[in-house]
Amino acid sequence: MSSIAAAAPAKRRNTWTWLYFLLPSVAIMLVFFIYPILLTVFYSFTNLALTGEAAKELNFVGLDNYARMFEDPTVRSSIWNTLVFLIGSAVIGQQVLGFLIALLMKHKNRWFRRIIGTIVLAGWVTPEIVCALCLYSFFGDEGTLNAILQSFGFSTVTWLYTIPMVTVILANIWHGTAFSMLVFQAALDDVPSEIEEAAVVDGASKWQILTRVTIPYIKDTITTNMMLVTLQTLGVFGLIYAMTGGGPGTSTTTLPIFMYNQAFVNYQLGYGTAISLLLLLIGVILSLFYIRSMKE
Repeated sequence: MSSIAAAAPAKRRNTWTWLYFLLPSVAIMLVFFIYPILLTVFYSFTNLALTGEAAKELNFVGLDNYARMFEDPTVRSSIWNTLVFLIGSAVIGQQVLGFLIALLMKHKNRWFRRIIGTIVLAGWVTPEIVCALCLYSFFGDEGTLNAILQSFGFSTVTWLYTIPMVTVILANIWHGTAFSMLVFQAALDDVPSEIEEAAVVDGASKWQILTRVTIPYIKDTITTNMMLVTLQTLGVFGLIYAMTGGGPGTSTTTLPIFMYNQAFVNYQLGYGTAISLLLLLIGVILSLFYIRSMKE
């Protein structure tokens, strides 16, 4: 009994000790994450603005910003553009291309993997604004792509005007594919060679090994990578803004671009924060979907 009584205070001391160590992390989370979110939610119910009468006096407007948001046709087109950009550059582009590159590099010699990996990583380590300027120079009216077409006798194309969404999707694919490649490369290296060898002995083709052995074995990695790439792509702003500014018109205006225009171009911060919460809600819904898929 005495040993148990002596152990109880020691256990309490250990509990308080790890709580003390957690305090700095909790404080950082509260100041830099929880507080800004709560402040954003509050501002979304106000008429907060940077200029005009609303800038002098902050008023609570209830659900007016949200009602205006769902009545605004530009919001609907921005949601559609966001989904197109997300599916094209993240779901189809970075995920599929990253997996194919990692698959092609599997079982290759070290130098081949280093050279290909360095080439692909060049786009990822390049800052977003620099990447945007590089791709703008490539797709511009007098850019590299049109110069190549002219050298073969073809007429030039105004890529950023005729197919602006395709250009920004390709730019984001080039910029972010390396992340998926690294994730899948690590996952494929962990697939036991004994399983693949057993499938070969059983007469399985390369396609059957891929679809019935490799992909099912790394399905959790695929889902996790999809969630990370999706959340990263939802917040892409600088790449699109530097290349097209959301135009021509609203053809490449995604929710981050529209939110920025309303908050810092039109100076309607209350309306802009309401749009940011819509973007946050989309990210939460997609995250819950991916988490549920992983459990299943």
